This record gives sequence, C-alpha cells and structure tokens, in this order.
Amino acid sequence: MTEPNQDAGDVRVRFAPSPTGYLHVGGARTALFNWLFARQQGGTMVLRVEDTDAERNKPELVAGILEGLQWLGLAWDEGPFYQSRRTEMHRAAAKKCLETGNAFLCYCPAEKYVGGDHAEDGAEVAQVRRVVRCSCRDGNPSTPGTKPAIRFKVPIGGETTFYDVVFGDTKFSNDDIEDFMLLRSGQGEEFGQPMYNLSVVVDDIDMRITHVIRGADHLSNTPKQVLLYRALEAKPPIFAHLPLILGPDRKRLSKRHGATSVSMYRDEGFLPEAFQNFLALLGWAPGGDVQFLRTAELIEKFKLEGVSRTNGVFDKAKLEWFNTQYLQKLPIEDLLPQVEQELRRSGLWKEEWASGAGHEWFSRTVDLLRPRVRLLPDFSTWSRAFFSDDFSIEPAAEAKFWKDPKVPDLLQKLAEALAALPDWNHDACDHALRALCEAEGVKAGLLINATRVAIVGQAVAPPLFDTMVVLGRDRVVKRLRAASPASIASS
Repeated sequence: MTEPNQDAGDVRVRFAPSPTGYLHVGGARTALFNWLFARQQGGTMVLRVEDTDAERNKPELVAGILEGLQWLGLAWDEGPFYQSRRTEMHRAAAKKCLETGNAFLCYCPAEKYVGGDHAEDGAEVAQVRRVVRCSCRDGNPSTPGTKPAIRFKVPIGGETTFYDVVFGDTKFSNDDIEDFMLLRSGQGEEFGQPMYNLSVVVDDIDMRITHVIRGADHLSNTPKQVLLYRALEAKPPIFAHLPLILGPDRKRLSKRHGATSVSMYRDEGFLPEAFQNFLALLGWAPGGDVQFLRTAELIEKFKLEGVSRTNGVFDKAKLEWFNTQYLQKLPIEDLLPQVEQELRRSGLWKEEWASGAGHEWFSRTVDLLRPRVRLLPDFSTWSRAFFSDDFSIEPAAEAKFWKDPKVPDLLQKLAEALAALPDWNHDACDHALRALCEAEGVKAGLLINATRVAIVGQAVAPPLFDTMVVLGRDRVVKRLRAASPASIASS
C-alpha cells in the first residue's frame, strides 16, 4: 500500500475536542499539528466540538477550549461546529448502512460485547478483549421484542488496512474487530444516541476532511472507521496518529504530573509562542539541531513525515528554558504587548506608555529587564519598582546591605550629588557614586548595593547605573531621600 496523493490546495483538517475538560497539553499539541499542517499546505482547519456527551459537556469547558486555542494563536478557518446539532445526519447514515446490508438490528444486551460498547461511550476507545458474533447479524434476533440497536456488520475473515503517515502501512484482522454499535437502542424512540465512530466518520465526510491528525490512542478506532467510509461509499482520509505525551515518569501525562491544562500555563505567565515552539517539538523533529523556531519557521518546516513514533516526554524545565529564550530573543516590539497585558492584569499599566516618549521608555525598560525575567508575572512582581512607586523593600536585602551605620548618610549625600548632575546618563551616575565613595573613604560596592535596595527594593536587579538611567533622575533622587536615617533606623 502507498500513501494517497493529495493536492496541497485541497487539504482540509479538523481539530475535534470533546468538552469534558479544558484544553489539555495533548489536545493542544494535536490542534497545533493540524494547524501547522493546514498552514504549511495552504489548506483549511475546521474546528468541530464533539459535544454529544450531554452529562459531561459544559458550556464553560467549550469556552475554555476556544480561549486556549486563541491564546496559542491557533485560528481555525471554519466552525466551531457542534456535533450534537448533527444527530439526524448521523442517524441517517446508520440507516443507510442498514439498508445496504452493512449493518444489522441487534437485540443483544450491550454487556454481551465485552470491552467494546462500554468503551465506545467516549472518544478514546479501549482495545476489545474478545469478539462476539451474534445471531442477530443473520436475521435471527437473540431476544425478539426488545428495542434493537444498529450494529455494523464487520466482514468475516480478511483484514482492514490503511496507510498511516506516522506508522506506515497498518492492518487489523477483521476477526479482531467486534460488530461495533452505530446507534444505541431507543428509549421511546426508534433509535437512541449515535456512537462516536459513526458520528466522527459522517462529520468528516460531510466536512470533506482530507487528513485526520490525532493521537495514537485513537489508532484502534481507525479500522472501524475505514470500514464505515467504505460502507458509506466515501474515500477514507489520510491518517496520521501522533505519539502520546508522557510525564517525566514515562507514564501518560495526567494531573498527577502538575498542570496539564493550557490555561494553567497561560496563567503562570508563559509566552504563547514559546509554548507553541515547545509543543511542536514533542514528537516532531524539524531536522538539524535547531530548537528555537518562531511560528513562521514552524509553518515552513512542518511535515507529517517528521513526526516520530516514539512518545514525547513533557519536561517543564525545558518549557521554562524555551520561555526564557523567547523573553530574551524576541524582537522587543513583539514582546511589549505581552508585558502590557501582564501590567494591565496587575493594575500597573499607564496609558502614557502606549505611544510617544512613554512608549520609548517602556521599550527600554522591558529590554533592560528581560534578561533576568523567567515568566511574565515577573514584570509585575520582581520588577514592580520599575513600573510603580508603590513597592516594598525586601527584608533580607535590607538586613544585608543596609546594616553598615554609614549607609544612611551615604544615601542622602548620593541623592544630593545626583540631583546636581548637569547630565543624566550611565557614566555621569557612575562617576558621581564612585567620587562620593572615594571622598568618604568607603568601597564602591557598599554604596552600589545599598543604592540598589533603596531604588528597586531588592538585592538583585539589572546593572545599577542602567537601572538609574531608566528610572530617571527624579525617581532615583526621591527614593534615595526617602531612605532617610530615620526610616532606616526604624525599619
């Protein structure tokens, strides 16, 4: 078997989340790979919400999934479409299979099909433990008089084969595939709820999906779906099953490994493009040693053939490394909107920073801070003193660097020296501080550390004289004067 051909302009993929939870890491990676492939091929990405589980689906979970996709920058081209609104189309397809002899009325209790029907309640179908062929498929009802379900009549003997871009030629013995349910038996109705395998195939046919890119946990569904495509006289799409994402313990990523929801990483302060870059490399390799790949480069390089069969391991330390790389390497104008959003969230943003001289100051300040920032909230916490005069002195820094009795007087003299400078720049501030230290007979390090604590509230910050220039003369002098002998003595 060889890979089917597909014209690039005809490519249509879909991301089809089930809103029984928020957008998790695995789902986000699946959405990203679909999106990258569609963009790389000049195709279309469809968003379909598989919301047929009425008991578990909640509107707020749908909203959370959409917000997660939007945060990651994964804009879909069509949808969202809701599977629950397409039930009649699914039922019509099942009845067509019945009419053509590809399905049958089954009067058996679901328990007879051990492992199959119970697993089909959700999108992730467990492997069947044994196959049952009942007399219903031959027109001999096992329990006549009860309401029947509709089951697919799997061929006896032979194999169902398909090509998978990741796993290659794949085959399943038909004798290992149970006569899977298409429609449940009705309760006061002719038939009940359509099952997952039926709904997904009917929707993919109707939406003209050419490539189904999804997790490898769906691989066992595929032979059933291929049989359905053929029964409905439709050409199966090209399949690509993605490796799973594991935790550091090599077990499937779950809540026990910490944050698994995309929204949690957004709230922690990761940059969406950094998270996107990190996710892309979980199970896909662009070739070469390059790792830092911005969105345009990911689109350019992405190929399904580069997806590995080996499961990826979610390493949060690696994610944090990616985030620091993006904080340091992004063009400053690309980073500023993210910082602005964080400052708005924390109530520190000033509209004067949006344009003109204020924007220039904001840009210089963020550029000064970003080599020492790990997450976006660092701009509103660790760096608070740069954006607000309402900040506190770190007790440990105060105890360590203000303990010398000469510090209060030195800070006041430095304030006066800086206030008198004709020019305000790095070298002028440096010279004024060192001249004062020489005149007072103290080491420059003593006053440098004490000054840093006075003007930003902590021991660790960007280089002092660069910090002073960014803060400006008025703020620096005011903060030094506020560190009066009385305030230090009483602290």
